Order: sequence, then structure tokens, then C-alpha cells
Amino acid sequence: MRVALFLTCVNDTLYPDTGRAVVKLLTRLGVEVDFPMAQTCCGQAHYNTGYRHEAEPLARHFSDVFAEYEAIVTPSGSCGAMVRELYPRMGARARAEGHGDTLAATLERVVPKTYELTEFLVDVLGVTDVGASYPHQVTYHPTCHGLRSLGLGDRPRRLLEAVKGLELVELPGAEECCGFGGTFAVKNPDVSAAMGTGKVRNAESTGAEVLCAADNSCLMHIGGTMTRLDSAMRPVHIAEILASTEEEPAV
Repeated sequence: MRVALFLTCVNDTLYPDTGRAVVKLLTRLGVEVDFPMAQTCCGQAHYNTGYRHEAEPLARHFSDVFAEYEAIVTPSGSCGAMVRELYPRMGARARAEGHGDTLAATLERVVPKTYELTEFLVDVLGVTDVGASYPHQVTYHPTCHGLRSLGLGDRPRRLLEAVKGLELVELPGAEECCGFGGTFAVKNPDVSAAMGTGKVRNAESTGAEVLCAADNSCLMHIGGTMTRLDSAMRPVHIAEILASTEEEPAV
């Protein structure tokens, strides 16, 4: 199977190891992974800040870049949700404003075949045991976009539970937002910081070494909070855990 890796802006700029982990993991599972060099921002930041029309050219470009692939895989619940949930809304709004069906038709080429990583592993490849080894205590935070927009459900947990040596510890208040929310953290810094502190304190109460999530945007916020609170925990993307093996262990 030939798929495209949609890495996203945040991962490309700040967390390239997550992208490398995705390639390592999928290649190990027999998937041919391409990285289209023409990929750019999906338009999520623009759309969520109220600049829908400015997001449209980015969405069109996304479709042009990725349309030829059998599947598009991203290690980001929020950007996956942008394509799957909000691209159809963009097309519908353009139609309602009298601009015809062109945008909707263009975006429909990529919407149904865009998958968040854990979705792709469980639903498309049909695997939960990916041959990973990660001998650490881990607690899992289900991010808002993955939980509420994509409906990832227990897919990430099933993958983590199958990792050799990993002890999964329940996170109190797991379904509560960490407080990031993209521009929410900028517009409401005090509320965002308080929510982040609550999330970290709950994570610390588990005694786990690692807090895991499927979106580095949220992990960036949580990790920054951990640093400010001088926490001994560390944030790790689920892709890096699933890519870890006994022969090539992740840190």
C-alpha cells in the first residue's frame, strides 16, 4: 500500500522525530510511505481564527498535493479533523454563498481517505500489536480533536496496551481539555494555563513516567506546563512509542 505522510506544520517545524517515527513504524508494517515535498499548512489556524476565505487556497493546495494517494496519514488529530470535519463545511459554505460546487468537489478527493495515525493502523491495516517495545509506565491523554471530532475512541489505548513492557495507567479526568486549543491559549492565557496545570497535576498523580497523546500541539502545551511546574514527567507522541522496538528503543 502506498500512502502519503501529512506531517503538519507543527511537527515539521518542532517535532520532526514524530514524522521519522511514523515512517519507521509504517515501513516496518509493510507500507510504502511518501512525503510529498509540496505539502504546506492545511489551513486549520486560519479557519479556526475566522479567516475561512484565506484558508480555502490552502485547502485546495492540500487536495492537489495529496489526491493521488490511496491514503493520507497524519500524526495529528487536530489537522486530521480539519480535513475530515471542516473541509466539507468549507465546501458547503462556498456553495451556500453562490460559488458553486467546485471547492466541495475538489476537497472531496481527500476527505474520505485522510486518517489519523491510530485510525489508519487499527481500521485500515487491521493491527493493534505493531511489534513495539517500550518498558515504561505511561498514561494516555485523549486530545479533544481526536476524541470529539474524529471519534478515535479506544484505538490509541488498544495500540498502547499491546506494546511489550508498557504499563498503561489510567489518567484522572482524561477527557478534560488540556487548555491548548490553538489560538485559545493566546487569547485566554490565564484560563489555558490553569487548565494545563490541572492536566499535569492529574497526570503526576498516576505516578507514570510518560504522558502520551496523539497530537503534538497538545503535548507542546502540556510539556511547557510540565517544565514550568518542574515535573519529572515527560510528554511523548504515541508514534514514537509505537515505533520503539527492543532493537531500536526510543528514549
